[in-house]
Amino acid sequence: MASNAWAATPVFEIEIRDHLFFPDEIVIPANTKVKLLIRNLDPTPEEFESYELNREKVIAGNSQAVIFIGPLPAGEYPFFGEFYPRTAQGKVLAE
Repeated sequence: MASNAWAATPVFEIEIRDHLFFPDEIVIPANTKVKLLIRNLDPTPEEFESYELNREKVIAGNSQAVIFIGPLPAGEYPFFGEFYPRTAQGKVLAE
């Protein structure tokens, strides 16, 4: 019997509002591939960027994007908004 791997992928939602990430810290299971659903509620675009996660994606204003990360070893992985790096900051904690 075949299983649907997508159904088993945990989903974590992040919103961008007023050039900030909400929540600005998410905890994911270590050693597990996860899906980040990022909703940009601002009218302006923002780029989700993380050197540690090796990800960057521009998310247009009033839209959303999906980014898969992991599996990651336990640790802390910062991310930021390229267009508003002073305010748009967050981190992924793999535990």
